[in-house]
Amino acid sequence: MLKQKHLLIGAALGGLALLSACQSGPPSNVPTEYFTGTTLDRNAIGVKEHTEYLEVQMDPRDTQLRIPEVMKVQGFLDSYTDIGHGPLVVSMPRDGDNPQLAVGAVSEIRDLAWEAGVGYEEMLGAAYDANGRSATPIVMAFKTYKAIAPDCPTMGELDVTNAISNSDLPSLGCAIRTNMAAMIAEPADLLGKREFDEGDLMRKNVQLDLWRQGSGTAATRSAAESAIVSNAVN
Repeated sequence: MLKQKHLLIGAALGGLALLSACQSGPPSNVPTEYFTGTTLDRNAIGVKEHTEYLEVQMDPRDTQLRIPEVMKVQGFLDSYTDIGHGPLVVSMPRDGDNPQLAVGAVSEIRDLAWEAGVGYEEMLGAAYDANGRSATPIVMAFKTYKAIAPDCPTMGELDVTNAISNSDLPSLGCAIRTNMAAMIAEPADLLGKREFDEGDLMRKNVQLDLWRQGSGTAATRSAAESAIVSNAVN
């Protein structure tokens, strides 16, 4: 009788040990990645480096760039000052048919870039092999970044009836990340490449003092400004 009692106690302890071992790890029906990060982390936005190019055509009959080409260059320079990274590369053909024309075109492009706010130190001269081409344009280029939206699965790929783990679907948050990728003005910010300006310490202290006094910290608006906001909302 005593031996049988010991056997029952041993079996009970063994069962408890097995149960605690099962409970020490995550449930087998829940994916491991659900225990780290958030839903949005599982649908991250990618960043891809991209190079923008512009071919500036030259006409041997002219002594300077034609107006349509100048307008193309100005638009390209506007893009560079807005989203460009690294140097602005201006390449002229090596061993071209009219080297003097190419040199003059590069000089004109440098002047246009200076007028657009691009310093000479931000420009990089280069040359490319014409390889016997009859048309040898000036090639401008700069580096930029593009946001890559996550690849969202369709509802047809998901088993919405599977509620074993009671976890969110893999598609949750993917549409939000896709919308964010389309709205991000500067994808390079996702890489932490932009330096932030120092905060306004004096302004912070003013706001803190107002909060301590129980006063409102929001900016005050005049009656005219309030009316404009109201009309805009209506």
